[in-house]
Amino acid sequence: MTIEEMKKEKEALGISNEELSSLSGVPASTIQKVLSGTTASPRMGTIAALEEGFRIADRNRQIYSSVHEIGSPYMVKEEAFDYCPKEQGEYTLDDYYAIPDERRVELIDGVIYDMGAPTYRHQAILGELHLQFRACTDKHEGSCRVVLSPCDVKLDNDNKTMVQPDLFVMCSNYDINMKHFTGAPDLAVEILSPSTRSKDMLLKSYKYEKAGVREYWIVDPAEEEVIVYDFTGKDMKLTKYSFSDTIPIRISEGKCSIDFSKISKALGKDSRPEGAG
Repeated sequence: MTIEEMKKEKEALGISNEELSSLSGVPASTIQKVLSGTTASPRMGTIAALEEGFRIADRNRQIYSSVHEIGSPYMVKEEAFDYCPKEQGEYTLDDYYAIPDERRVELIDGVIYDMGAPTYRHQAILGELHLQFRACTDKHEGSCRVVLSPCDVKLDNDNKTMVQPDLFVMCSNYDINMKHFTGAPDLAVEILSPSTRSKDMLLKSYKYEKAGVREYWIVDPAEEEVIVYDFTGKDMKLTKYSFSDTIPIRISEGKCSIDFSKISKALGKDSRPEGAG
């Protein structure tokens, strides 16, 4: 997209620089400089990230236009859990831990989101990912630990956010007996489902980057693609892969990768009709 095309797209979608920043990972100040022409030759990575931000905003609008009244297309649309008569945004970790264990929820910026049961396909992908990530950590015998959901991660320094990534990798010091992990995982993986799609693509990508997550994978079973965010540099880098690709784990510094063709093949076997050989 050219700068002029981006300006028209931004106006058509009705989003601010701050909102586009949360979608793309590009700082709002950088967006202002790019769209105003102050930055004459933006980096290719910045342009690619902005294009992805526009694409996500447009896709989000299309996904929900048939079932929700659309305000701003960037907004998270999952329903918050009707837990107690507090205003949304006022819930704390005390409220989070008061919810019965059998009710799986996430707390993000004081809002409690109900999480439905994952599908079989979701869990099959998660299981295959766990096998390959564990194979990497076992082979290299480093300090990293691979953790599956549900496991609490206290992402922010305040008491208003607790998330449960589908899978995460923690390479810093940790206590295996603690109630939850504290701080940003080195890598987080979310597998999209209709009920969590916008939260994982929009809100969590923003929260993970701001918290200091180094690498974030979004696995999209519907589109059979994987979006990998690299948050380690000055400008966020975004790369898209298909389910037939081998995807490098960036935080492993070239030591490990995930062969998604094996995962796709396993899913194909699992999708056979009952009674098939």
